[in-house]
Amino acid sequence: MADLFDSSPSVAADSGPRPLADRLRPQSLGDVIGQEQVLGPEAPLGVMLASGTLSSLIFWGPPGVGKTTIARLLAGETDLHFVQISAIFSGVADLKKVFEAAKHRRANGQGTLLFVDEIHRFNKAQQDGFLPHMEDGTILLVGATTENPSFELNAALMSRSQVLVLQRLSLADLERLAQRAEQEVSRALPLSGEAREQLLEMADGDGRALLNLVEQIMAWKVEKPLDTKSLSERLMRRAAQYDKSGDAHYNLISALHKSVRGSDPDAALYWFARMLEGGEDPRYLARRITRMAVEDIGLADPQAQSICLESWEIFERLGSPEGELAIAQALVYLALAPKSNAVYTAYKAARKAAAKTGSEPPPKHILNAPTKFMKSEGYGDGYAYDHDQEDGFSGQDYFPETMGRTEFYAPVERGFERDLKKRVEYFAKLRARRNPG
Repeated sequence: MADLFDSSPSVAADSGPRPLADRLRPQSLGDVIGQEQVLGPEAPLGVMLASGTLSSLIFWGPPGVGKTTIARLLAGETDLHFVQISAIFSGVADLKKVFEAAKHRRANGQGTLLFVDEIHRFNKAQQDGFLPHMEDGTILLVGATTENPSFELNAALMSRSQVLVLQRLSLADLERLAQRAEQEVSRALPLSGEAREQLLEMADGDGRALLNLVEQIMAWKVEKPLDTKSLSERLMRRAAQYDKSGDAHYNLISALHKSVRGSDPDAALYWFARMLEGGEDPRYLARRITRMAVEDIGLADPQAQSICLESWEIFERLGSPEGELAIAQALVYLALAPKSNAVYTAYKAARKAAAKTGSEPPPKHILNAPTKFMKSEGYGDGYAYDHDQEDGFSGQDYFPETMGRTEFYAPVERGFERDLKKRVEYFAKLRARRNPG
C-alpha cells in the first residue's frame, strides 16, 4: 500500500494520457534545463551531491522553473523516499501523519525527503513543527516558495536550511525546452520564426506555461506556419507575474526608484509601465514618485515636488488611462532633474541629534521674556535682532548651549542647490567674522 501523500506515479496513471509537461519531466538532474547556478559542478547542489551530504533546502523562485522536479530528482540521487505535500491543502493533522510515516520508514532503514510546496503558506506554529523532525533526521526538508523567505519563513527554519534561488528561464532555456517538446511529438511547431519568438516571450520565463502553450498549438490543425498576428489571435499572452503585496511589487518599485535616481528616463518609464501592466494603483505610483522628488532631488530642483503634485491632481481629475500620462511626464522630469539628497541626509542627522540630546533647552538669549521674573532669569538677554544688524544677519548661535553649533545641511554643486551652497558659505563667513572667538 502506498504511503500517505506518496506522490510516486501509479501504473494506472502511466497507462492514461499524460500532459506534455509530465511526459517531458527530466529523469535526471543532468536533464534539467537552466538553474546552472545551483546545479553546476561547483554550484551548491553539485557540491552537496558530490560530497554525499545533502542538507535541508529552501527553493525560492517564480513558478515553472523546476522546483518540484529538482526536489524529486534529489530524492532519487540520494535514495530517499520522496513525499510531496502542499501547504495550501495540508494542516497540522496531515503533517503529523507525514512525520509518523517518515519515522516508520526511518526505523526500516530508509530516509524521507519531504517536499513542501508553497511552504510560506504555513503559519509560524506549523513551521516550528518541522524543526524536531529535521534535527533528529526523520526528514530532509525541501521547501519551495515564490515569496522572499527572509520575510515569510521563521528564523529557526531558515537557520536549519540553505536557501537556493532559482531563476526564471531565459529565452535560450525556453527554446531548448520547445525543441524537446518537438522531439517528443515528432513534429515541429507550426510557427514562423517571429511567431516562435513571440511564443517564448508569452511564457514569461515559466517552463510549465510554455509546454502548456506548445501542447495547445500542437493540437491545432493549420495548413501553413502561423505568423505573430495569427498566434496572438489564437493565444492570450500570459499575465505577467505581479503581486501587489508581494516581492514583485517591492522589486519593481525599487527598480523604478533607482532608475529615477540614476537619471535614466527610459528605464524609469519601463518599470512604471510594468507596474501598471501588473495592475498597480496609479495613485500609489503618484505618491511614490512624489517621495522621489523629496528624497532624491530636493532643493536641487524645488519645482520637482510641485510637478509631481500637479501630475497627481491631474490623474485624479482625468482618471485612467489618460491620467497616467501626467504621472509619466512627472517621472521623466524627475529622471532628468539634478539630484540631491542633502536635505534628506541633513534631516536624518538632525533627527538623530535631537533624539540624542533629549530635553536640552534653547539658549536663553533666544527665549521670549513676557514676565519680569523671566527677564530676571536672563530670558532674552543678549538677543540680537537680525533685521537691525549689518547685512540682516547677527551670526548668533541658536543651538542648545551644551550642544554647540552643528552642521547638518551640506548642499551639492548641482541645480538650484549650487546657489544655496553659495548662501550657506556666505553666512558661514559672516558668522566667523561676527564671532572670531
